[in-house]
Amino acid sequence: MPLLSVVIPVRNEAQALPYLLEDLAALRAAGAELIVVDGGSCDSTCELALGRVDRLLRTAPGRALQMNAGAAVAQGEYLWFVHADTRVSAESVKRLQGVLRERPLWGRFDVRLSGSGVALWVIGWMISLRSRLTGIASGDQGIFVQRAGFDALGGYAQIPLMEDLQLCRRLKAQARPYCLRPPLTTSSRRWEHHGIWRTVVLMWGLRLAYYCGVSPEKLARQYRRGSML
Repeated sequence: MPLLSVVIPVRNEAQALPYLLEDLAALRAAGAELIVVDGGSCDSTCELALGRVDRLLRTAPGRALQMNAGAAVAQGEYLWFVHADTRVSAESVKRLQGVLRERPLWGRFDVRLSGSGVALWVIGWMISLRSRLTGIASGDQGIFVQRAGFDALGGYAQIPLMEDLQLCRRLKAQARPYCLRPPLTTSSRRWEHHGIWRTVVLMWGLRLAYYCGVSPEKLARQYRRGSML
């Protein structure tokens, strides 16, 4: 049985996925299991994954649904959920391997955004700091969790948005996360497309609305629209 199973939810990620799989190739060679879960891609995402992963699943769209499907077939003692537009350094992999030997319940990484410029660097730093202070992580931060603990909580809630925050809140009730400093790099595409500070306002607004009880379904519509209005 592998120590670690990496679950990667994808949908039309042909441009990003090959880079992530390249980053994870050495980890797979060392015995980790790679699972890609496709949520209805209409590009060459699935073809690019063939031969480079241990399992390729197809489900209906929905990140929570996809991650739960991957977890259901995973063989590892730990699950590591990594978004397809993420880059993972060798240093981050090495740090994770070391931490897993301590058998934590769960944890996550710091994060930085892929684009250049001071504003994007500051945003990544703020996301990481917020996570350290609150003990809550976003999906971009590469959440890892003991399989037994994940199963005991019933996995990710089947909601269209905020499934990562919901899981973290339940895990935090049992233990604070391990916060790993070697950052994962996540795509800044959305921030640059919609405007950096507009996206900051949107993301903070969505989180605040969620904590105030607004339904994830309504929040998902606002997220797709790119506005809280």
